[in-house]
Amino acid sequence: MDKLIINGGTRLKGEVKISGAKNAALPLIAACLLTEGCTTLSNIPTLRDIITIIKLMEKLGVEVKGKDILKIDASQVRSYRAPYELVKTMRASILVLGPLLARMGRAKVSLPGGCAIGPRPVNLHLKALESMGATIKLERGYIVAECKKLRGTRVYFDLSTVTGTENIMMAATLAQGTTVLENAAKEPEVEELASALKKMGAHIEGAGTDVITIEGVAHVHPIEHTIMPDRIEAGTYMVAAGITQGDITLLNCNVTHLNALIEKLEEIGLKITEKNGNLRVVGTTPFKSTDVKTLPYPGFPTDMQAQIMTLLCLVEGSSIVTETIFKDRFMHVGELRRLGADIRVEGNTAIVNGVKKLYGAPVMATDLRASASLVLAGLVAEGVTEVSRVYHLDRGYERMEVKLSQLGADIQRVKE
Repeated sequence: MDKLIINGGTRLKGEVKISGAKNAALPLIAACLLTEGCTTLSNIPTLRDIITIIKLMEKLGVEVKGKDILKIDASQVRSYRAPYELVKTMRASILVLGPLLARMGRAKVSLPGGCAIGPRPVNLHLKALESMGATIKLERGYIVAECKKLRGTRVYFDLSTVTGTENIMMAATLAQGTTVLENAAKEPEVEELASALKKMGAHIEGAGTDVITIEGVAHVHPIEHTIMPDRIEAGTYMVAAGITQGDITLLNCNVTHLNALIEKLEEIGLKITEKNGNLRVVGTTPFKSTDVKTLPYPGFPTDMQAQIMTLLCLVEGSSIVTETIFKDRFMHVGELRRLGADIRVEGNTAIVNGVKKLYGAPVMATDLRASASLVLAGLVAEGVTEVSRVYHLDRGYERMEVKLSQLGADIQRVKE
């Protein structure tokens, strides 16, 4: 098992290229199950989650070649079973459920795992598929779904769900008739999937709004598609610029996906300018405290909550961070306290009182975004910080220690 050793105190400066978005790539890889042919996906990040879903696709009989450019041939899907040993490590594995059911008429998918940030039930996916005519049973930890032909219907999501919206949108692509998704997720990754499905021949309207209409088609065809840049990785490096009082230019950004985050960082005092799709972020003190509340897109992203909290730890005054999306997503707080942070948690709210310094110490990552927040803290902490269990980090950040080193950070990966 690896850990990161960080000697803090270096001002980061330079350029960093933002990788393709993990949360866009995963559903697009799953969507290849809908096609009988070879789809080419470019700008694929090298991440543990990508490796996991590739293994899962291969288990189903899909041929996958390449690394940053994937050629995915789903002509010979032989299995409809997504096994526990793969699905347990990544919740997004549930995304094969809809395409498998639509393509093969049946699917057997293990109940998913992933980060321990509170319950994220798949009941919304299952309820929607049942309304489309599927018979669904839970057998020994597996979801078993069957339906000769899914039929279009109206689906109302009780809660905004990104993977639920994506799963049902893929299933509805090959369904008979028209499906209307209400209270659908509006995240850019949903729009990205809809755009790719439309290139495949799907009839989809309304992606990016809370009502998406899908008119089912008989079949879809392979495509070539380039994955959008990762807005959460971009946001993390923006915070890195601020927390180290650095000067970082982010290459390959979609600024429109970052509006809520940019607004908050500018409130704090970061200087952010955009030119030709690149973002320059300069951290100059004094910073100002602010309040943050996570919300579904286009609100402030829950996947940036831990990172901005780390920055607020060093901002004079008190800030309030409210988490409305996931329960138990303050597990990084205890580790930040080990570094000297002054944070008090009350239910779904964290009160952050700024301190003058953080101090290096051994800390342990508890989930993907929490691990990023600890790395950020280590970059500015006095002395040496050791971040263990960085396999969480590897699920969502491509070569993070390499990119930070290129910006001047004193950081290295070692075996525990």
